[in-house]
Amino acid sequence: QVQLVESGGGLVQAGGSLRLSCAASGGTLSSYAMGWFRQAPGKDREFVATINWSGGHTFYADSVKGRFTISRDNAKNTLYLQMNSLKSEDTAVYYCALRRLLGTSANGADYDYWGQGTQVSVST
Repeated sequence: QVQLVESGGGLVQAGGSLRLSCAASGGTLSSYAMGWFRQAPGKDREFVATINWSGGHTFYADSVKGRFTISRDNAKNTLYLQMNSLKSEDTAVYYCALRRLLGTSANGADYDYWGQGTQVSVST
């Protein structure tokens, strides 16, 4: 059973940066695509970014393109999300997810395992 644990969230001022990590246990990440999603208070969960099994293909939501970077280190079984130029509208709980296929997807229903989430709060 794969378990995903996010870390790196916190409170940051607008314009600042954070790097989220997602550590996997109970399995290897190297054969699977992964993604980041977020859910703000009172809103539905939304797609943020996804990366294929090798890291060679990524895809981002328009709202974060150019500011966020998804990456992975398969040797460390860890997924990352570098978030720069943070805005108040980025405030949310961020979740990492694993898809038991090689290719990327922006649809949360395509993912099989989810972490518990880490809170990101951006103050103005």
